[in-house]
Amino acid sequence: MRAHTPADATERARTARKGGAPPPDLELLVHGVGGTTPQEMLDAPCTSLVTGDETAAVYRRTEDIDAERRPPEERQEPGREGPIREAYVWCNLTSGNSSRALWLLLLPFMVANLAHWMRPPADRRERTVRTYGLFVRLVALSLTVLLIAGACEVALDLIAWQCAGSADCATGKSWLGFLSPENHGWWSQPGRRLALGAVLPGALTGLLWYLSNRTWSAYESSPPLERPVDESAPESGNRPALCLPGFWYGRRIVARLRAAHTAAGFLTIAAALTLPTTTYDRRPGGSGPQDAAGWALLTLLALGALAVVAVVCHRGRSETRVDGELDRLTITALPGAALGVLVLSVLYAGWSRPGWASAGKLPGNQAFCAIAIGEGVLIVAMAVCALALHRSAPLGRTPLYGLAGPAVAMLACGLGSVLAGGIAQRVADWLDGGATPGEGPGIAPPVLLSWLATAIPALLLVLLGLLLIFAVRVWRVRNRLLPTIMDGYPEERPDAVRTRRIASTVARAGLTDSAPWIVGPVALFTLLFGALAVTGAWATDEVPGRAADSAPGVVDAAAQTAQALGSWLMGLAFLMLITWARRAYRSPAARRTIGILWDVGTFWPRAAHPFAPPCYAERAVPDLTWRMETWTRRYGGRLVISGHSQGSVLAAAAVWQVDPRTRGQVALLTYGSPLERLYGRWFPAYFGPAQLLSLHREVRCWRNLWRCTDPIGGPIRLPDGSGPEVDCDPFKDPLAYGRTPEHPLPAPILGHGDYQADPRFDRERAGLLARLPEQTPPPAEESGQMSSGRSSG
Repeated sequence: MRAHTPADATERARTARKGGAPPPDLELLVHGVGGTTPQEMLDAPCTSLVTGDETAAVYRRTEDIDAERRPPEERQEPGREGPIREAYVWCNLTSGNSSRALWLLLLPFMVANLAHWMRPPADRRERTVRTYGLFVRLVALSLTVLLIAGACEVALDLIAWQCAGSADCATGKSWLGFLSPENHGWWSQPGRRLALGAVLPGALTGLLWYLSNRTWSAYESSPPLERPVDESAPESGNRPALCLPGFWYGRRIVARLRAAHTAAGFLTIAAALTLPTTTYDRRPGGSGPQDAAGWALLTLLALGALAVVAVVCHRGRSETRVDGELDRLTITALPGAALGVLVLSVLYAGWSRPGWASAGKLPGNQAFCAIAIGEGVLIVAMAVCALALHRSAPLGRTPLYGLAGPAVAMLACGLGSVLAGGIAQRVADWLDGGATPGEGPGIAPPVLLSWLATAIPALLLVLLGLLLIFAVRVWRVRNRLLPTIMDGYPEERPDAVRTRRIASTVARAGLTDSAPWIVGPVALFTLLFGALAVTGAWATDEVPGRAADSAPGVVDAAAQTAQALGSWLMGLAFLMLITWARRAYRSPAARRTIGILWDVGTFWPRAAHPFAPPCYAERAVPDLTWRMETWTRRYGGRLVISGHSQGSVLAAAAVWQVDPRTRGQVALLTYGSPLERLYGRWFPAYFGPAQLLSLHREVRCWRNLWRCTDPIGGPIRLPDGSGPEVDCDPFKDPLAYGRTPEHPLPAPILGHGDYQADPRFDRERAGLLARLPEQTPPPAEESGQMSSGRSSG
């Protein structure tokens, strides 16, 4: 049989169009969390690249690569029905490169960024909305200061000041010998040791800037389709934000925030160098020139801090238009000036001071208390704004009465404290040998970190109590469901073990809806324990164990045990993060597992913290939007965008971005979708009932498939009574209770996966296509050839 050539295909396509043949139908598949391969998505051993690159791309079966150019009878193989299928593979955006394993260390920044998007719904032009965003950006800035301050604590205080300044500590460590005062070398003066120690936090700040700049160039630079929006129109404030043309283009705001956070990091290091040095210079009989230089540096530090806060507060995101401008002066001059202040601080600290000797802890340890107090005040202010927004437009399923954002911000601060404190506790424990950090005259971290360590066991007890409560709840729900399981299988013979397994799966899946009752109490107790720790550290300036010496024996023992256990747990938490990051760096399988975390946490743009892992949706949503618009304009066919799990969120976001003409040719199919169950509840300003109802009205047709056994997906629950138009009846899971001719082996409980295994899936997809109007081929000139790419099969 003669092979078909491109000329043959072009001629057949032209003949088909002259005969009025309808254009083909297309199903665009978008996978969920964890990723997959195009071969698995398309159920084909050989697939070919249609468009895209190694990071994210669209694939087809190799035999379907030129399907649009064939007559209808030759578009698919015999026995295969339905539309042409394409697979959009985006998993490499979150888990492809081994260096992305290091993103685990950026977890507090990612959580803080989520708090920005969790505000209650309101007109985005309201002053309270802007104030809420401002407080979130300031909380994110405090996290950068906290992390760099933790690095300064390790490098400057524990190593350069305490250990290198102690003959007992430095003698046993050859790599610190040249810093020891016993050697009377050039580096033995405390100021010069501090200047050398500043290299480590300075390198960390530079690394964070580099990672943010690199990902900014790769992710925030994908131009979306531009849509003119009149922000002055009364209805524009209530229009779903995901419709706005600039929503997925955060190039300007990320560049501004990166400059501000980088400058804040450099200024934090400069302050850690300058404050103890000026404390020494202000002693009676100190040097006049050195004292004057110290005051000048303190003035520069204050002016730099004001400039950083002003840049963070000046403006937020611009979403109504694609803002491609860059504030060149800000993003260059601000970090450059801060770096200059740091260099001056290094020179100032390195000034010869022969009489200076390091003893005790580095002056300025109360800075950690100041950071903690500032974070607490900002989170309380966030909570006030969130409550005001929630009271103005309450929604029944909004978790924590609109306080989800402040609660998550509190958890981000707690994670940041554990990360910074864990580093300090672990290094202090290593330098101090077998002693407990903070006990006795050895190497000790700041008092606040010891008090925070004491609070960790209590917080874990609270968490354990909550988990026990939920375990009892699952047991009770399972027992309540047991009599109802057989209603779905009326002709089957009951099996107690099988029934219990199905009921347990359904009960555990329902725990997702109870997540606020874990997040809320943990955040509240984190705030309370943090306040008690700050009070104890500020009032006594002693570690909990010694502060309880005058208390009864039981209290004393409990305090010492809690401090030792908490110190060990903080160090363990840091080591676990490092271990997981190292394992993920070497293992692609572990990297995919960590990628699942980023799939959920980095969907949102970096609106609050520029050092958070990058937003993959700023690449994925424009990819899908461009593909849908260009394909429908080129071939005029009907298109079903079919998204599973997190892919359904990407699909919905992409449908919001296309123009009305394209939307009239597109049907939305979602399955295992967290659109309402997770995103609608936790991000009500963007996926709340009004926004999902707007999507239903704007898209030509939408069908959502779900199971009771699915812990992630669920119904959409539209508020106007049109829910049955979108939500199907729950899929039966398992498909068969016992052994049947169709299922001779026990059918698995599928839960969140493999929705295509249910025969209803094909029927629902066919029904969606039937609801789309028949299209006619484009009347213009012959469409160009479709790029086929290379085979990946």
